[in-house]
Amino acid sequence: MVDYDVIVAGGGLAGTITAQAISHYSNQNAKILVVDRNTEFLPGRKSLAGWVCGDACSKEAVDYMSDRIKVKWTRPEIEHDVKGVMAFSPDRETAIPFDGAGFMLNRQKLPEIQNERCRKMGIEFKYEINLTGLVYDGQQVVGVQGVDNKTKQPFKKISKIVIDATGVTSMLRNGLQNSTKVEKRIDRRDLESTGRYIMYFDQGQKDLSEFDPNYCIIHLDQDIAPGGYGWVFPKAENKVNIGLGVEKSLLDKRNKRLGKKDNVESLMKEYLARNVAIKNPRLSEDPQDINNNSGVFQVSVRRQNDCMVSGGYMMVGDSAWMPKPIDAGGIGPALIAGTILGNNVAQALQANDVSEANLWQYNLDYIKEYGYKTAGLELFRRLVQQMTNEQISYGMKHFLGNLDVEAISKGEHPDFTGLGKIGMIIRGAMNKTVADGLRYTSKQNQWLVEHYHNYPKDPAGFDEWNKTLHQRLDEAFTKVEAFGK
Repeated sequence: MVDYDVIVAGGGLAGTITAQAISHYSNQNAKILVVDRNTEFLPGRKSLAGWVCGDACSKEAVDYMSDRIKVKWTRPEIEHDVKGVMAFSPDRETAIPFDGAGFMLNRQKLPEIQNERCRKMGIEFKYEINLTGLVYDGQQVVGVQGVDNKTKQPFKKISKIVIDATGVTSMLRNGLQNSTKVEKRIDRRDLESTGRYIMYFDQGQKDLSEFDPNYCIIHLDQDIAPGGYGWVFPKAENKVNIGLGVEKSLLDKRNKRLGKKDNVESLMKEYLARNVAIKNPRLSEDPQDINNNSGVFQVSVRRQNDCMVSGGYMMVGDSAWMPKPIDAGGIGPALIAGTILGNNVAQALQANDVSEANLWQYNLDYIKEYGYKTAGLELFRRLVQQMTNEQISYGMKHFLGNLDVEAISKGEHPDFTGLGKIGMIIRGAMNKTVADGLRYTSKQNQWLVEHYHNYPKDPAGFDEWNKTLHQRLDEAFTKVEAFGK
């Protein structure tokens, strides 16, 4: 006996957008349950620290979702409008724009409003459920099981499809038993530890490279945020989301190089203290921030999972490692993927076929819309992580042309294949290494994009496609590491 058409495991942003999309595309005829481990009063919370996030999202991604599933975001879930993102070189002499107009969201308020909208669409919720695994019927996923934390009783519900939106360390994905195609575990180097504060402050020195009410600022600096970046994202003229992300092995190298013992928390405090535009900072005690004003969490910075479906099972958002590899932005990909997934699920329910083969189209649709570019960005990210501050500053100043900036602004790999040709002066061996690395990643990116456009149309072709992908990526990762030596 089936309890629901669809169970969405995880009541965060990716999960609830997917539930809304399924409801929209099925004309509200699908019976949908969202299962969340949090209380009803803190829905979708990532951890005890809250909804640790930069809170930024491009207008383009929000419009993509809104235009298709007719869910409009307004105030107060949108807290502040921004004109774009500016990434500053370590020496602060070069800034490149990307992502275009966007929004700063209130991540505590958004899920409350989101869930209310879901309930009006007939979507059901069960809170305080600790899911421990999936239910199977042979090679088909047919539900979820776990414990109801309120009653301490076993929890089990049966459905036609389970959507995994339980986050980056998903136990459902890690324990998946009906697929050899879905990757279960993430490489530690593909995770960033991130921390941030939401604060009010008094105006310090006017410095638009430190705080700009109209732009989200990113600071690339291997001393401040090794392997990641620092960010200063405005929420008002005197309110900020400020934080940074680091890669653990590169933080260890940085500490050894500088003779320090810093961790994410100590780096955050240092980064805040050195910002001359922010004076007398204090954590926001607004009701809409009080459960979310400081915290540390981890985020993936790689391509999405090579396969995102098995029989009766699909994944979305952080569970599928969707945050953008170059900047760890996860909200935009989640909105796009959730919207696409809703359509795929509605079609599968209509056809009464939830086999791996019939759910496969989701892989193709997501790659066509967004996922084709992520492997190239993952490689580019690994190259930048290997560079010194001097190399990053030089590369941004001398190697970025207008077309490269335009590519970055669209969230795509810049085209450095012309580096070193007529008119390009490369000063010294260090910068020749940078140029060679940029050229190499550009060439590999062209191959990777083409390979993703040739993603297999059905499961039968996957193993060969995936084997070729991994051979190419492993070779490229090794080569890129050599540029840093």
